[in-house]
Amino acid sequence: MGVSQLTERVRRELTYLDYPAREWTVPRFKDGVPILDVLIVGGGQSGLGIAFGLRLERITNFRIIDRRPRGFEGPWRSFARMKQLRTPKEVTGIDFGIPSLTVRAWYEEKFGKRAWDHIDTLPQEVWRSYLDWYRDVLTLPVENDVELMLIEPVDDIFLAHLRRPEGIERVHARKIVLATGFDGSGCWRAPKSLVAHLSADIYAHSADDIDFRKLAGKRIGILGGGASAFDNAALALEAGAARVDLCFRRSKMPLVNPLTWMNFAGILGHFGDLTDLDRWRFMRHILDELPVPPTQDAYWRCRRFENFALHPNCGWNFIDEAGGTARVRSKGRSFQFDFVIFASGVAMDLSARPELALLFEQIALWHDRFTPPAGEESESLARYPYLGKAFEFTERRPGAAPFLLGLHNFTFGAMLSHGISGAAITGIKYGVRRLVNGIARDLFCEEAATYYRSLLSYQTPELRTLDSAFVWLSKLGSEALNLESLVNQLERYKVASVSRSLQRSPPQHDSAPVKSIQLVRTRRRPTRPKKKKR
Repeated sequence: MGVSQLTERVRRELTYLDYPAREWTVPRFKDGVPILDVLIVGGGQSGLGIAFGLRLERITNFRIIDRRPRGFEGPWRSFARMKQLRTPKEVTGIDFGIPSLTVRAWYEEKFGKRAWDHIDTLPQEVWRSYLDWYRDVLTLPVENDVELMLIEPVDDIFLAHLRRPEGIERVHARKIVLATGFDGSGCWRAPKSLVAHLSADIYAHSADDIDFRKLAGKRIGILGGGASAFDNAALALEAGAARVDLCFRRSKMPLVNPLTWMNFAGILGHFGDLTDLDRWRFMRHILDELPVPPTQDAYWRCRRFENFALHPNCGWNFIDEAGGTARVRSKGRSFQFDFVIFASGVAMDLSARPELALLFEQIALWHDRFTPPAGEESESLARYPYLGKAFEFTERRPGAAPFLLGLHNFTFGAMLSHGISGAAITGIKYGVRRLVNGIARDLFCEEAATYYRSLLSYQTPELRTLDSAFVWLSKLGSEALNLESLVNQLERYKVASVSRSLQRSPPQHDSAPVKSIQLVRTRRRPTRPKKKKR
C-alpha cells in the first residue's frame, strides 16, 4: 500500500470517529485578545500525543511550542545515543487505539511485514521518523524554535513569555502542559563537587552535545553504570578513543530492569491511584534500590573493544586538572583522563527550571506532603513534585496558589506520583489519556454556568409537528404537487440571491444563479408543436 496510502487511510478513518464533532470550549479574551485553552510546551512524543488527544476531545484552541528545530524535538536525534530502543516494538499509546496510526502499521508499510517480524525492538532513528510522520499525518501545528522563558500567574490564568527568533511573545492560557522530557522537573547536572576544579572544555554531561570525533586517540573516563553511560562509551570507542574506563559506585553491574516489570495495564493505568505509602515504596525500590541496567546491545558494543574497562565499586571522590588532564581519585585508585563524561542522570530540582522561577516555592514536593516510615527515607525521592490526579502541580500551602491547578507536569518528575507515564514511551498510553481527560473536565466544569445558560436558551425543535403521520405526509404531498407555487418560490429565491451578488460584484452572465433561473424559466415554457414542412 505504501506510506502515502496509509496516510490517506488514517485521515479517512478519523472521519469515522468524528462524533461528537462540535467544538465546545467557551472563548475567553484578555484585553480583547483570545486566550488559549491549552499551551503545550514540548513537541516530542508526549506533546504530540497530548495535542492529538485534545483534538479528539474537540478541544482545538491550543498551541504546541518546542525550542528545538523541526525533527530535533525530544532526545532522539540529540543525546539519546542508543541504536535500539529498550521499549518493546508492540508499544502503543499516542495512536489512541487507531490501528492505522500505530508504529507497527507505519513500519510495515515502509519496510514490509517480514521486516517487522524480524525485529524485537525498534531502531532509535525509526521511532524518530515515525514521530515525524505522526506529526504530518495529523497536521499537528508544532511551532519550532520557540522557547518558554517564564510562566506568570495572572488572576486565574497564566501569562507565558515565549522567546521566538523575531523577539518575545506574550500569550495568555487557561492551561499549560509541560511536556519537556526527562529533565523537565530539574536538570542534567554533573556533580558540582567533582567539576569545581575542571575547565569547561575537559568534561561534559551525557546529555550534552558531544562531538565524539574529537575524542579519537584520547583517554576517556565515564562515571555511571546505566544505559547512557554505556551508550556514550560505545560511541567514544567507535570514534577511535585510545581507552575508555567506565566507573560506577555499585559493587556489581545491575542485571534486572524494574521498568520491564511495570509493563502491565494495572500499574501503568492505576499507579497514581495507590496510597502515598504504596507509591513511595514501589518507587524507592525501582529508582533507589534497583537501578536500570544498560541494554544487552549497548553492553556488547563496549565489550568488543579491548581498550574498554569496567570498574565497579569505583565512585569518584575528587577531580582536579593539571596540564589539560583530569586527575580522578577514587577509593585507593587514581586515573588520568583527557576527557570526562558524567552519566549521572537528572537532578530533580524545580528551582533549576527558569520557566518556574515565579512559582517553584509555591509548588508542593513529596517531602511537603508525605513522611516515610523510619528506615525508608530517600532524599532524592523527597524532591519530586507531588502531583494531582491529572498531573497538575499542587500547593505547598493550601489556598495560597489555586492557579497551580492549571499547570500540568507531564515530565519524568511525574514518576513518583503517576509511575512510568510522563516522558516514557511505555506509559504514554495511559498517562496521556488521564491528562487529556483531566484538562477536558476542568475546562467544562469551570464554565458550568455558561453551559447552563446555553441550555436554557436552546430552542431547536426535535418534534416538527403534532399532526398524525398521515396528515403530515399528506400536507407534504399537497405542497409538492403545487408545482407552480414551488417554482415561484424557487425563482424568487434565486432572484434575491442574484441581487445580493450583484450588489457585491460586477454581473457575470454565466454565473450559476443566473443559469439556474434560466433553467427554471425554460422548464416553465410550454412546448409548441413543430410545423410540418410542406
